[in-house]
Amino acid sequence: MDMPLPQTEVAAVVVEAPRLPPLAGEAVFSARQIDLADLARAPRLDAALKTVPGVSLFRRTGSDGANPTIQGISLRSIAPSGAGRALVTLNGTPVNDPFGGWVIWSSLPVEGLSGVKIVRGAGAGAYGAGALTGVIALEERRLGQGQSSISAGMGSFGWKRLAGVGGGDGLTLVAAVESSDGYRPVRGPSAGRVDTPTKFNSASISGQIDANLGSARAAIRLGGYEERRGAGLLGANSEAKGADLAFTLAEIDERSGWRLQAWVKKSDLSNGSVAVAVGRALATPAADQYSTPALGYGFNAALQGRGEVWSWEAGVDARLATGRAFERFRFQNGVFTRGRESGGETAIGGIYLDLSRSSGPLLLAGGVRLDEWRQEGAVRIERDLATGVLTLDNPARDNSGTTPTGRLGVRWSFREDAWLRAATYVGFRPPTLNELHRPFRVGNDVTEANPALTPETLYGGEFGIGGSGFGDWSLTIFQNRIKDPVTNVTVGVGPRTFPIAGFIPAGGALRMRQNAGEIEASGVEAELRRSYGAVRLDLAGAYTRARVDGGGTIPQLTGKRPAQAPRLTITGGLNWEASPRLTLSTNARYESDRFEDDLNTRILPASVGVDVRAEWRLGERASVYAAVENVADTDIVVGQTGDGVSSFAAPRSFRLGLSLR
Repeated sequence: MDMPLPQTEVAAVVVEAPRLPPLAGEAVFSARQIDLADLARAPRLDAALKTVPGVSLFRRTGSDGANPTIQGISLRSIAPSGAGRALVTLNGTPVNDPFGGWVIWSSLPVEGLSGVKIVRGAGAGAYGAGALTGVIALEERRLGQGQSSISAGMGSFGWKRLAGVGGGDGLTLVAAVESSDGYRPVRGPSAGRVDTPTKFNSASISGQIDANLGSARAAIRLGGYEERRGAGLLGANSEAKGADLAFTLAEIDERSGWRLQAWVKKSDLSNGSVAVAVGRALATPAADQYSTPALGYGFNAALQGRGEVWSWEAGVDARLATGRAFERFRFQNGVFTRGRESGGETAIGGIYLDLSRSSGPLLLAGGVRLDEWRQEGAVRIERDLATGVLTLDNPARDNSGTTPTGRLGVRWSFREDAWLRAATYVGFRPPTLNELHRPFRVGNDVTEANPALTPETLYGGEFGIGGSGFGDWSLTIFQNRIKDPVTNVTVGVGPRTFPIAGFIPAGGALRMRQNAGEIEASGVEAELRRSYGAVRLDLAGAYTRARVDGGGTIPQLTGKRPAQAPRLTITGGLNWEASPRLTLSTNARYESDRFEDDLNTRILPASVGVDVRAEWRLGERASVYAAVENVADTDIVVGQTGDGVSSFAAPRSFRLGLSLR
């Protein structure tokens, strides 16, 4: 919401994080804060983010039931993507997977966070490449001596969760384990013997140490995660695991500051897929991507100056990634007969300068960046597994370029409790290693990689008005254009044999990632937060009209709406402090219909989901809660196959839990 960001409530003993304060100029852009209390009420981080209209994973499925490869997050419903079109950072370092760009949300327990800031609009400045539709900045808790908390819960479908935070003398530890027997995505008359529950098991742990080094503040963070899940189809399972290490050193005073950060992130993914027979009585192994090791690493450095009128920040950053996908495919006579290795390397490096000027009621801000990107070392090798004979060796050419981006905005407080603002921006997102090199299969649908992809660029502008006289409210109108968006373009449908992918069965389709012309998107966002004594009301809505222009290259997409992009999203929340001990809350989300595919032939109907929660405080340090998700047991369609079989989000589920602080 475009308003002064609320202060996060924290415990009495706080350890300062080594980070530079944001420049005053950030207020000219569209921002929304999710505080500690709102995070604590959410079952998962991605569920907390979805209370903001336009913020969504690629599909409607929550991270408790979605394959890791579709957990990328995007803002403003311009054109959701499995890789995500928003940059997610944790304490300033990228969270997005180095191979695929998605986010493993189970590795980020809400208990370990102090708050989330969402900045909508293309990023520039310190955010850099990847922030095509905006930035989601996560901040971890820093705990002092004696602070600790633990939460435990259990519920429907065998759900169990245990998470804890502990700290002392500059040390903070966060750990969480979760498991669920899962639900069946395909249910009812369409379901067959191949349809199974989305079983889920995850574990994560992180530790960070904060200390003074002379006049500077330093932090070291080490984390790791592992999760296993079923896709809802017999024989289709995935496993994701990884670890990360980050070092931060910063020094801040009243007028200036500097920061140095370096990080490394390692991940691996295995993902099995199956072909489903007519009638869904039989599932045959289709592909076994048994390992996808990837390594990402980078650094950033910034220098900051803050005055009464002018403030500035200059910096440099770089991100590099390398990864391979190893796969067995072409299942014949009970065995896989072919093996594939694909992958490559990417690199992005840039410099930036941000300026802001505050003079009475007028605030001006702007920033420029210059980034160089490279895609190199492409490998695609296929072999006969029985003989070892090479059947394909198809390396792609290296690719590189230089991309300038920037942003400019103004905010005018024409009254003490009201303001106007306007902003324009340019941002870009290079394709991930996954989009460039890794083909994949879901049921009978096959999507091919494309090593010739180039970065997508967003040009946009917006105008906003808001204030705090009648609660905190804002209204924003925006216009965006994405040039060369990476899109899964339909090549043909089965039953048919294709040279690039082999046989596609009936009900399936072959798609290939391509830079699909342009996407024009315009829309409006409105938000209101108002308190009536012990009751707090949150209302928000977003309408986005997005259309593809395929030009002469892909004319069949011209006039179509991007896949998985709803026109209208409305969210509402009510939080009532009914008594000093009892808090009641509810959240609702409405989405208009969206399309499963690029050709707009598979329609996913509109959906409504309502969650309720009651919390009873047993004392200053303990509370119990009961929650019901999808309380009306609505069938929320999240996917549809070529032969018309729909899959659904989770049905109604119950949770009970205990928190000790």
